[in-house]
Amino acid sequence: VHAEAYAAGEMKHGPIALLEPKVPVVVIAPRDSLYEKTLSNIQEAKARHAPIIAVGFDDDERLAQEANYALSVPWTLEEFSPFVTVVPLQLFAYHMAKKRGCEIDTPRNLAKSVTVE
Repeated sequence: VHAEAYAAGEMKHGPIALLEPKVPVVVIAPRDSLYEKTLSNIQEAKARHAPIIAVGFDDDERLAQEANYALSVPWTLEEFSPFVTVVPLQLFAYHMAKKRGCEIDTPRNLAKSVTVE
């Protein structure tokens, strides 16, 4: 599974070309200074029939309506939102890897690891 992060303002500089019905788009959309831009990107992706998985605050009805799947996190201040919104994505990655039968604790091609004693 290829996944790539990009800022909301960068979507039209390339990532938009990848959008299609079989390519899900995962969006982190806290109500911050870029919220409207992020919603605009969601609408662009929806226009290309890409399924939307969104992570946003639990009282965000607008985001829940725009996304195919909405994951809710508790509201927090903008500066703390990365700490809250990343948890559902980590759990998503973990469960996706587990479902695919990936070696979660010993990934292939790992060149270096740290052992804690």
